Amino acid sequence: MTHVGSSLVDPYSAIAASAAALYGPLHGGANEAVIRMLEKIGKVENVPAFLEDVKARKTLLFGFGHRVYRETDPRSKVIRRVADEVLLTFIHRFLWIRYLR
Repeated sequence: MTHVGSSLVDPYSAIAASAAALYGPLHGGANEAVIRMLEKIGKVENVPAFLEDVKARKTLLFGFGHRVYRETDPRSKVIRRVADEVLLTFIHRFLWIRYLR
């Protein structure tokens, strides 16, 4: 939604675009895969057998996020530094204002 919103469209178009992006099989399809997996499991009693099939690589386990990245996203270092600066500035101002009262 932020990508579309950054082009200064109206809020309705930004929401519609974000909903449309979730519809595709490469994104929103993951949610559907979880529902199909749960339907396949059926009952709580079937969970141990299902997990054994997952361990034996006979089936897939959906719904536990994206793969683990081997390297840190370079943007995260910049975001962390800026967030720290903003937080420190806010804390200093808050304490200064409180001290003056």
